[in-house]
Amino acid sequence: MDAYDEGSDPRQGPARPPAEPTGPEPTGPEPTGPEPTGPERTGPEPTGSPQAGPPQPGPDPRPAPTDPAAPAAPDAVTGPPAPGPPAEPRTGVAALSLRYQIGAAVALAVVAAGVCVHLGMTFLHVAPANTVSKEHSERIEDWIYPEFEQNWKLFAPNPLQQNIAVQVRAEILTADGRTRTTGWYDLSAEDGRAIDGNLLPSHTQQNELRRAWDFFVATHDNDNRPVGLRGALSETYLRRITALRLDRADAAGPDGTLARVQVRSRTANVPPPEWSTEEVSTTPVYRTLPWWSLPGDEGRGGVG
Repeated sequence: MDAYDEGSDPRQGPARPPAEPTGPEPTGPEPTGPEPTGPERTGPEPTGSPQAGPPQPGPDPRPAPTDPAAPAAPDAVTGPPAPGPPAEPRTGVAALSLRYQIGAAVALAVVAAGVCVHLGMTFLHVAPANTVSKEHSERIEDWIYPEFEQNWKLFAPNPLQQNIAVQVRAEILTADGRTRTTGWYDLSAEDGRAIDGNLLPSHTQQNELRRAWDFFVATHDNDNRPVGLRGALSETYLRRITALRLDRADAAGPDGTLARVQVRSRTANVPPPEWSTEEVSTTPVYRTLPWWSLPGDEGRGGVG
């Protein structure tokens, strides 16, 4: 008897079609094999009889009810997150470690403090006399002189309206005991030629001779007599500068020695512009100093 016969009168009938699913269609991947041509079998095929029997009940295609307390399943199509734009590398101080950032901040603070102090000292130096500048005059002068000297005043500028040239001549002692006098060397003109066209002129070329002459005039009366101890110092300073300049120019020659020097100034008013109706005399005025004897070392270009 066949395994699918019922009772004593077994009858074979056509296989019943599977029940239509009532739930939503499954979202899983579609089969890639060939579609079946007959009724879909959900169980293993019988090996004993070639006749098809009734289909076995398969798994319910309806989705199982979800538990609200269970964690949500990850999306099946979710992949790795899309890479964002690369982070920009840190530059400047931000690229340093914390220790070096602190060091850079301290150095910047020290530089800023130094700049503020320098600007404050320069302002008090060029500003009109006030309570603060009078109270701290010595500290201001110690800070300004000689590197940061300013020869103008804030709010009351007084530009020079005269051209002042410092000139010198020397008395030369020759090898045979005779003396001769050189012509006048225009030291200010030499400095002007060295500065003209020079993008970075030296402080010596710009200010050494000019400040030496101003120092001498401020410490001597109209008869060229020194006033106080600084008068003698200004004479020594100006004399040594002129001796060095003459030695560089080889004024004494190969067999001579500088014995004495004499300094004079040539002052001429700056002529007014062509459109001005002001009349100013341009005739130069000379101020000639007495002869100064040079010690042996200064006469040979050294320091006495």
